[in-house]
Amino acid sequence: MSSHLNMAHAAQALAALGHEARLSVFRLLVRSGHEGLNVGEISAHLDMPASTLAHHLRALVTAGLVVQERQGRITINRADFDAMDGLLAFLGDECCAGVKPATDAA
Repeated sequence: MSSHLNMAHAAQALAALGHEARLSVFRLLVRSGHEGLNVGEISAHLDMPASTLAHHLRALVTAGLVVQERQGRITINRADFDAMDGLLAFLGDECCAGVKPATDAA
């Protein structure tokens, strides 16, 4: 995800974060920093079964918000900070730019 997101990519990322469990996972990974966490660690922190967690991680990876790296038999999960920054930039990009009156507005 880049700072030049299109509406569809932004909507996909926001939809992924729109679920309480996925938002909790993402916030935990943000707190863990660039070291990330493996599935067992995330599961222990959030008291979430591994099978449920796998489903939520898949949605976050698909949305481009989490990256996974295999280290032997362990998969490390990290928040994609560039994607997070890009999403925040997209949301605030036109802040206070003004809105022209719509001619069809009643």
